[in-house]
Amino acid sequence: MKQTLSRAIPGFPMSERGFLLLSIMAAVLAATAFLPGLPGAFVFDDIPNIVNNSSIHLSQMSLGALLEILSTKQVSGAMRGIPTLTFALDYWRAGGVADPATFKSTNILIHAVTTGALAWLFRSLLSFTNVPPRRAGWFALALASAWALHPLQVSAVLYAVQRLQTMGTLFLVLALVAYLHARRAQMQGAPSKSGMLMAALAWALAMGCKEDSVLLPIYTLALELTILRFAAIDPRTALLLRRVYLVAAVAGMLLYLFWVVPHYWQWEAHAGRDFSTPERLLTQPRVLCMYLGQILLPLPQHMPFYYDWQQPSRGLLQPWTTLPAILVVLGLLGLAWATRRRLPLFALGIFLFFGAHAIASNVVALELAFEHRNHFALVGAVLAVGSLLALAGQHLRLTPAPQAALCVAALAVLACATLLRSHTWSNGITLLAATAKAAPSSARAWVDLCDALFVAGGGVTADNPNLDSAIEACTNGTVNVPDSLNSPALLVALKTLRGDVTPEDWALFQQRLGSVRMSWDNTRAPLILVYYTDLGVAVDKPQLLKAMATLDRRAALSPSTLASIGDTVMNRLDEPDLAIPYFTKAIEKAPPGDPFARELGAELRLKGRPDLATTVELAGKRGRSTGSSDTSESGPSP
Repeated sequence: MKQTLSRAIPGFPMSERGFLLLSIMAAVLAATAFLPGLPGAFVFDDIPNIVNNSSIHLSQMSLGALLEILSTKQVSGAMRGIPTLTFALDYWRAGGVADPATFKSTNILIHAVTTGALAWLFRSLLSFTNVPPRRAGWFALALASAWALHPLQVSAVLYAVQRLQTMGTLFLVLALVAYLHARRAQMQGAPSKSGMLMAALAWALAMGCKEDSVLLPIYTLALELTILRFAAIDPRTALLLRRVYLVAAVAGMLLYLFWVVPHYWQWEAHAGRDFSTPERLLTQPRVLCMYLGQILLPLPQHMPFYYDWQQPSRGLLQPWTTLPAILVVLGLLGLAWATRRRLPLFALGIFLFFGAHAIASNVVALELAFEHRNHFALVGAVLAVGSLLALAGQHLRLTPAPQAALCVAALAVLACATLLRSHTWSNGITLLAATAKAAPSSARAWVDLCDALFVAGGGVTADNPNLDSAIEACTNGTVNVPDSLNSPALLVALKTLRGDVTPEDWALFQQRLGSVRMSWDNTRAPLILVYYTDLGVAVDKPQLLKAMATLDRRAALSPSTLASIGDTVMNRLDEPDLAIPYFTKAIEKAPPGDPFARELGAELRLKGRPDLATTVELAGKRGRSTGSSDTSESGPSP
């Protein structure tokens, strides 16, 4: 370890200018690995946040328009204004259209800039552990490149809406660089206020991108516990640091125990979820171990993008992997604590990895797993693994040349994996096909693949060239995911369009509708039939009416959903009498003052049904008198 890696390139000076040049080169290399993912397609949460989000559709550049975008409440959340503003700029830059290539190219640029900034962060960390400057420079570049070229990053960089996450990571890295600069000044007796102010500014910007940026104090505490040790040339500063972190830690624990936990804890399953809070907490160690497996064995086929197939843990041994996963997590944290002085970089990496998951793997009822949650966490994983590899090289007495060769080989493997995975993101169908292959138990993957094929072939047309392929995808989804309704519902609709739907197809769908757990996705599934009926597909009328009745009986539907069903039953199926119960429930659940009952009554009178008009108008009066405002129906958020 005493020999410097830079000797592998004789005569190359690792000056500040040289390191800047090399960090730029590493950033360009990182960007190149993601280019095969262009032009790509908008997927999943891109649709509500970008494609259908009229508030970011910037038509003309003006300060007023930009300020209006910043002040408008967004689908994704209230604290994500900075990336939302960049979405608007991309929309304007693309000529007033939501062009996937434009949005994704901006994401790639952000990833490249973060890579360069991360190289400086790693170099600063290494310098605190007395690694020689030139070796620290090369090691930092290798670590930053490993982070940037890891295939797990593909779904953060090429998933357009996750600019929320990647921009947050960029500003967090800059905040940590500034914090280390300020702390070095305190250790040398130099002014540190400017560094702390820059760290605070970068943190504020990070908070304007993603809420989990609130975790910065956990990251800086990890720095103090491992490499900084609360050191300062002025004993009063050192004491102040310890007291500030102690007070902050106690305040954070109290806030967590007496506000966060009571606010989010739920013994029963959360709305729109298949798990309670205790079940989510039991599941997350398995998810974290899955992430670690993907990081250590970076095979694209182990990274399916969709994780709706991940089943919650119902107990310590349900499944049996739950308890071992908990022990692995606790063991790694204990090991990090025990080695924080002897192996500070390894310990820091472990703390950063788990610290980055402190919100997403906690009591908030988010979906169980998403790859982009590792975007910052991977910084810690790379640091921990890199420090262990450096230690192994020391024990094996490897000279700089073979160390450099092994490092280049490892980076080449990561780059190839990322290039391959990026290519599958080049269009929506290849992405979904790869996802379905990697996760055949993902209901979301199969139904999205079926829908993408169908839409690409022209939609509801008699000569859709992709109809057979779409039906094949729905058939596979129906077989592979027996507790899902989406694929069998879409299968019935598309086979009806093709003209060969069978009683067995309907029987399977109706049987599942009456028995499977009514998750958020399953509640939406029967509405697929309503959607295709509205498009003119001749869905079997008695079967559809039966399905709607079963759905109404088994799920708590929102007023808008009930009204949509009623409209289909009345206008498409020509059964106004059967539509009234849906309309009545919608009216009774609607907010006070909603004009729906009055408008529907007028429509029914025009249809020559004053008796039904009177029924819905009376329901409207009852709703106003009770002040009902039950509009609950929520869906998942990553």
